[in-house]
Amino acid sequence: MDVIVIGGGIAGIATAYQLRAAGHRVCVIERHATAAQGATYGHSGVVLPSPLDVWFGPTFMRHRLGAKNGVLRKTGFNRAASSFVRRLNVLHAPTEFSQQYDRLRPLIETAREAMTDIESRFSLEFEQASDLLYLVRGAQEWKLTEPALDLLRQYEIPHQVLSAAQCVELEHAVPAEPDFAGGVRLATERTANCPLFTKLLKLVLDAQGGVQFHFGREVTGLRLESSHAAVELAPRPDEAQRSREVEVIRADAIVIAAGTGSLPLLERHGVRLPLHPLRLHTLVAPIAHEECAPHRTVIDAIKRIAITRMNHRLRIAGAAVLQSAIQTSKPLDPALFEEALALLGQATHDWVPGAAKISAALPWQGVKLLSPDGLPAVGKILHPRLFMNAGHGPAGWGLACGTAKVIAALVSGTTPEVPADTLAALQPERFLPA
Repeated sequence: MDVIVIGGGIAGIATAYQLRAAGHRVCVIERHATAAQGATYGHSGVVLPSPLDVWFGPTFMRHRLGAKNGVLRKTGFNRAASSFVRRLNVLHAPTEFSQQYDRLRPLIETAREAMTDIESRFSLEFEQASDLLYLVRGAQEWKLTEPALDLLRQYEIPHQVLSAAQCVELEHAVPAEPDFAGGVRLATERTANCPLFTKLLKLVLDAQGGVQFHFGREVTGLRLESSHAAVELAPRPDEAQRSREVEVIRADAIVIAAGTGSLPLLERHGVRLPLHPLRLHTLVAPIAHEECAPHRTVIDAIKRIAITRMNHRLRIAGAAVLQSAIQTSKPLDPALFEEALALLGQATHDWVPGAAKISAALPWQGVKLLSPDGLPAVGKILHPRLFMNAGHGPAGWGLACGTAKVIAALVSGTTPEVPADTLAALQPERFLPA
């Protein structure tokens, strides 16, 4: 089959790889000049989510003040944003949290297997490292993590629950003062450079052949018919002033993997999904003092700020800003932007003081889609020839490698290697009226 993939980030490139591995011819269309230039560029290093990472459950939006949980809430929510928060709040209950993670877990393992296969085949090096240390400040916050700890035990995920003193002994960069509650070590879980992995996988596809890339092109519309599908492209920049016919690329199927750009394409066909844009921030800072730099990734478990060493720099990611969708589409208020960056800087100062030269850090901000039940939207949508792979959220970029395998199976007409209840929980049409 000929398949068009809209999006050249981690979701789109991983989908193209799995489709090509399944024997399909693929065309990737990306509005940026190269791969991994959108939300993919700003991912934290964490590869796969654990119960401590997922953006649903007992700790998400528990406190109203953003300084307490690392999510800055912009006042003036509209109805859609308020509904999104209410639906996520349902998953605060330990039972609902456990059930939702049960559905996600098989996808995590599928993603792990997919990445292992890619690495073994092509010997890719993308700044991989093992060992994550999640730190918790107070006794009340520690209590909120207990359902996640229960899931770590239930699934026999290798971990160590550490006292504050043991955390300090393990990671010399973490200060003993002021006191904190303790931490959780996931020594076998990994961090890695998401944009680098995406670019390397794109080079693999270049070498293999069978995948065409159209960079600097924006999809403006979809054409869905019984025998084929097609996309309409905006004129090239140098053609914008000319009168010309709409450029159309036809295929047997289309996969929308364009992050926040996925929603407008569906809305033009009357489909409105309740996935919500979440603005995230990243600082990439040079190491200030080698003796202060952490030997493993340090994560503020409640604020969800990850501090990952990558060669001679630290990637500090998190500081989400939750706004209405219309506000997210506009430039962020400078004061709120500074508040978000200050949150990242403060977390670095608190957990690895002296490690990062924040004054020389390069800031990034971007928007990622988060679903109201914390699971990505993966599967057919609207039409038998139209598929979607989006809404992974900011926790665990490698999850896109698992959803890509699911999409490749669905396009091929085979049964994905995940349980039926997981597959049903991922379907984008779960959000549509019955």
